Amino acid sequence: MRKQVWVVLTCAALATSACGAGGSGEAGGTSNKEKPKNKDGKTVVTLSLKQPDPFFQTVEKKFEEKYPDIDLQIQSYKQPGEKWEGGDFEKYVKTTNTALLSGKGPDIVELSDLPVDKYVHGKLLVNLNEVFDQDKSLKKEEMNLNILDGLKNKDGGLYTIPTSFYLRTYIGDGDSIKKANVKIDDANWTWDRFEETARKVREKEGGGKAKRPVFADDPGVILQEIIMDRYGELVDPATMKAKFDSNSFTDLLKSIKKMYDEKVMKSEIAEGETALFYSSAFLTLQDLVAVPYMYFSNPKLLQKPHAEGKKGGIRIIPADEFGVQAKSPVKAEAWTFLSFLYSKDVQSLQDLKGFSLLKEVNDKKLDEIQKQAKAGTFELPAGKTANVSDEQFNLYKELIQKADSYSAFDIKVLSIINDESRAYFSGQKPAEEVAKLIQNRVTTYLNE
Repeated sequence: MRKQVWVVLTCAALATSACGAGGSGEAGGTSNKEKPKNKDGKTVVTLSLKQPDPFFQTVEKKFEEKYPDIDLQIQSYKQPGEKWEGGDFEKYVKTTNTALLSGKGPDIVELSDLPVDKYVHGKLLVNLNEVFDQDKSLKKEEMNLNILDGLKNKDGGLYTIPTSFYLRTYIGDGDSIKKANVKIDDANWTWDRFEETARKVREKEGGGKAKRPVFADDPGVILQEIIMDRYGELVDPATMKAKFDSNSFTDLLKSIKKMYDEKVMKSEIAEGETALFYSSAFLTLQDLVAVPYMYFSNPKLLQKPHAEGKKGGIRIIPADEFGVQAKSPVKAEAWTFLSFLYSKDVQSLQDLKGFSLLKEVNDKKLDEIQKQAKAGTFELPAGKTANVSDEQFNLYKELIQKADSYSAFDIKVLSIINDESRAYFSGQKPAEEVAKLIQNRVTTYLNE
């Protein structure tokens, strides 16, 4: 489970009658294009998915029952049962890029794992911020608005919205932290402060035993986690310029390698051994309660370290991110669908991935788990027991409602970093050479 998807990887704009006609990339009503109709005179709205999803088939049926004048047509890159083979994802990205650039693609686009920054920079997506604010049908006081606020770019634009979301936190050994009497201010810690704190906990364990590693994972995974939080520093979304040939990046490489050289971190640990901290993605509310006990009998949920000058927080991983193509002739209808995704009718569906955007839905599920925990019927990992207090359940709800840490990143850039950094961590190339290779490859990619 420690190698859980770290990235479980990952609109419309338009409006209400109060919105005027919008230009490319702006919120507004209909464009100058004529709205497409089917043979029955219904307005056609197209939605693209990477592959078929029964959840969205159910949503499509419910949506068309509520809005009989709209024909939602779902398109999938992959056919049912078709597997993803080598090179398929690159072809999918290229196909999506071409469709968005031409303005002839689907109205609503699934953007999970796609280069959203490139699309925003090219004005290919609608800024949904204004239309979301003006939509009176949404009961915003009932929503986890912290999630959508976290997804806004630094200029306040909201170009993608998720159907739901996952969370990622650090999990610490609560007993070791308490024994070491080390105060952890995880709301304000940077990576450097985390390292300093973790070393103190490790040193104070004592007992003459070999010191436990702070983390047990590949150095490339640690690097990627840090890069995800600092992505905006290394790739400027406004200019699409890379900065991997900077001293700060080479210093980061060196600091990570030093911890592995000193055995503070390890790629692998012996059977039965545990690290002091783990990074974990929670894909369900059941995970949020149960997974920490896989590692420790007294787990402590902690915010992830963040870049200097940035705010801390629980990291958001959007699920099923959607955006609206800037040249869509049915922006208003597209928004009607995206707004429908936040209805209780959809957010309460059993097949909804991850956590709901509605507070009530999450709270209800957590209350059910709490009752099961008290009755001793909640399933923990095999062989594990736990006494989950009421206070802990209150903490879970608080974590969900405060989660707002998100930094958009390009999965292709992360792939390049992972490919090239191996040579440094294995001692084959110096940090400066690897940084230059990454800089050149990323720059070439961003200019494509």
